[in-house]
This record gives sequence, C-alpha cells and structure tokens, in this order.
Amino acid sequence: MSSLIPAEFLVRIDYERCRRCKRCVLNCGFGTLSFEDRVVADHKKCAACHRCAAFCPEGAITIEKNRLQFKDNSFWLPEYRKNIMRQAESGGMLLTGMGNDKPYFSYFDHMLLDACQVTNPSIDPLREPMELRTYLGSKPEALDFEQSPDGAIKLTTQMAPQVRIETPIVFGGMSYGAISLNAHRSLARAAYESGILMNTGEGGLHKDLYPYSSNIIVQCASGRFGVDSAYLNQAAVVEIKIGQGAKPGIGGHLPGEKVNQEVSETRMIPVGTDALSPAPHHDIYSIEDLSQLIYALKEATGYTKPVSVKIAAVHNVAAISSGIARAGADIIYLDGLRGGTGASPTIIRDHIGIPIEMAIAAVDDRLRREGIRNRVSVIAAGGIRHSGDVAKAIALGADAVALGTAALIALGCRVCQKCYTGNCSWGIATQRPELVRRLDPDEGAERLNNLIRGWSLELKEILGALGVNAVESLRGSRERLRGVGLSEVDLEILGIKPAGR
Repeated sequence: MSSLIPAEFLVRIDYERCRRCKRCVLNCGFGTLSFEDRVVADHKKCAACHRCAAFCPEGAITIEKNRLQFKDNSFWLPEYRKNIMRQAESGGMLLTGMGNDKPYFSYFDHMLLDACQVTNPSIDPLREPMELRTYLGSKPEALDFEQSPDGAIKLTTQMAPQVRIETPIVFGGMSYGAISLNAHRSLARAAYESGILMNTGEGGLHKDLYPYSSNIIVQCASGRFGVDSAYLNQAAVVEIKIGQGAKPGIGGHLPGEKVNQEVSETRMIPVGTDALSPAPHHDIYSIEDLSQLIYALKEATGYTKPVSVKIAAVHNVAAISSGIARAGADIIYLDGLRGGTGASPTIIRDHIGIPIEMAIAAVDDRLRREGIRNRVSVIAAGGIRHSGDVAKAIALGADAVALGTAALIALGCRVCQKCYTGNCSWGIATQRPELVRRLDPDEGAERLNNLIRGWSLELKEILGALGVNAVESLRGSRERLRGVGLSEVDLEILGIKPAGR
C-alpha cells in the first residue's frame, strides 16, 4: 500500500555550497539521505535529528517543517488526521519516544520564587557557603544522644541507611537497551564525578559500570531483568519500579532487534527476544505484598541500602505514597505526566497521568498531615528543564529531582522522538555499533558534569536570593512560592499563595 501521508520535514540542500563529501549520508541514522550523482533526500524518512546539518562542513543543509497545509479545522487537527492515516495503512499501535509534547498547562511556568530584600536580606553565594548536599533515606522522628565521661556527645539513635548526594539532582532511570552502553557510561561517570546518582532503569547493570557502584541506583522491575544478588549489591540504592510517567498503568517493551549479545548478557534474556515487563509485579497485589518485596530487598543487601519505590503520578498518588511509606520504603520516586521514555504508545503518553507539580504538593501534604513525612525522601521527575524547575520542585516538597530528557539533551539528543526505532544518529537511543561509537563517553561525562555544575551554581544563587544558605531550608517551604495566573483550586492543591499576597 502506498502511503498518502505527506513528509513531516523537508531536507533542503544548497548544491552550490555542497562539496559532495557524503558526510551527511554517512551521519544519517534513518536512511534519509543517499548519493546519486549528488545528495538526495527521501523526505518521508527525516526525523529532524539535525545530525546531517550539524556535521555538514559547508552548512549546506537545513531541515524545515513541511508547510504543506491541511485544510483548517480546529477540531480535526492535522496531527489527528495524520495518525488516522498511519493506522489505516499499518493497522498497528502508534509508538513514540521522549516525553509528552502536548501544550498542557505548565504549573512550573506559573509559579515564582519570592525573594528577600529587607527583613531577611539575600546572601551572597560567592562569599558565603551555600549547602546543596542532600541525604536520601528514611529519617527518625527524633534523635537521642548520650554524653561520655570525657564530655563527648555521641548519637545513639539507630539511623536507617542514607545516601549522600552533593546537589539535589540525580539521573533518572534509562535502561541499557533503550539507550546505548556509551550513554550509560557517560551517565555513570558523570554521577560518580559530580557526587550524585545514576539510575540504571530496568535493563540491568553492565559490568563496565561496576566501578561506579557507589553512585548507582539499580532497578527491580516487573520483568526482573538482570536482577540477582550481585546486581543488588552493586548499588547505592535499590529501586522497585511500579510505574513511570510516560506510560502509567502499562509495562515496558524493548524490541528484540535492540537486544544484542551484551544487552542479552546484562538483562539475562536470549539475544533477539523482545524484553517485555508486564504492568503488574506478579508478586505485588497489595501494600502488604509490596512491603514483603521491600524487606526482601533489604534482607538481600544486608539492610545497608535504602529501598526506593518508583510510581507514576496519577490521581490517587498521595494515598499510594502514604501506603508506600508505611510499607517500609526509604524513598518515593514520583514520575509525572511529562516523563520521558524510549518507547510508549502515543495515546498513553499523551493522555494519561497528572503533572508532577500537583503530585509533589499532594504527596508532601498527605505525608505531613499523617505525620510520616520524615519516613521517606521524595524524588520528583517528569519535565525538569532548568534549575528554576529544580528549586520550585523542592519548594513544593521534593528532596531531589531526577533528570532524564535534560541529561540526554546534554549528550546531544535533539528530541526527535524516534528513540523506539533504534536509529538514533547521535549514538544515544540505539544499539547499532556504527551509531553507538559516535557518542564518546569521556566527552559525554564532561558535558553532563558541566550541566550539573551550572545548575548547582544557579541553585546557590536562588538560595541566596531567598536569604537562606542551605537547600534543606527551601524543602517543602511553599511559603516561598507565589502563583501567577492560577485558579483558586490550583493554588489550594499546590498549597501556595497568589502573587501580591
């Protein structure tokens, strides 16, 4: 069947400037460009990854949105008509990668941090120490001390395992298989050098990452890929993945064509087989079942590592989080509507879940009202774009945030949303050897370190403007936030005041 769908992008080549070096042909992972006496483009294959344009030595290539117009219709948008045509041609489910790109309301963009000027003057972060260090793990309700005969003070309270991070940022779960080993190497090395954490996702831990185990979060997902005692003990934190923001209520799927020999060995599955992780854990049907798994993982790691539970932000997320805290988890990882992924049904990603801002506020409020907020640390993810979002998430009640898409953009990702194809021209979301080697782990780690350093410096500036010198003074301090253009219901749920009050 011939396709009736017009190309989404057009590749424009300035043949006067083109030197016919074929670098663009070699760099395109999607097979868009070929050489037939000159460079020619199959426009329908273009994903706008910009690899060809970035590496053209003459700057002779531009990628344009196809201006071919559908007849105007405010209800039957061109996107919907194209999707119907795709499914009429394929009979399949539409897939996408990365996070939700729909123009839903962004609460982060309608919240402002309130600075200090007179009664509590700002602090100069260049001349006064600003503390970003954060400890993740369950905290006691009170501390007990005893004094020895020589006058020394000793803490007698038995503390739960804590993990120290130097800035309240971690790299979110992206599995080996969904992204390349070089991407994993970059993330792990940067986490180690920056003093933060990198989450393996549900794809197991490649042996090359073992030296970074003190800065690794390993996942135990429903498919149990790569999970054994050695894996659990090569980590700083163990995480039970219940759900994720890009696809709440459904499981994961890594196509068999991305399962090469190394992915096979790491995930402990046969080469070339689809890696399917079902939506439910078949040993978890209640909070009591979850508690059993939490303590089984604690037992397997000698009660030396915090156990995290990752859930998607949905309408009853506060009640779920309360149950997770009472079940014995040390960390709750909330993943919101804008969370990214390597592959998700488009219809699920675009229409299921709630914004992370609402989830943070609801969870923090519920745990405080029940008097159990100290039992868990909260990590928030799903649409963290800059240090301002980090500060606002912490003010809403998060202990730290997780970066996924932002970290991949730092590595070179152009958010073309074709991760599921395995053709990533930047060597990130692919297992094709000729593409994977394009990502240099040393350069990738340097770029990620620079990102974390830049955001950390900005966070210190923000804290200084607020008149505090430690990030813990901002945590859950919603008094420091003001809403602009938010309804009374929005303000009530977020627990913040409108600007001017």
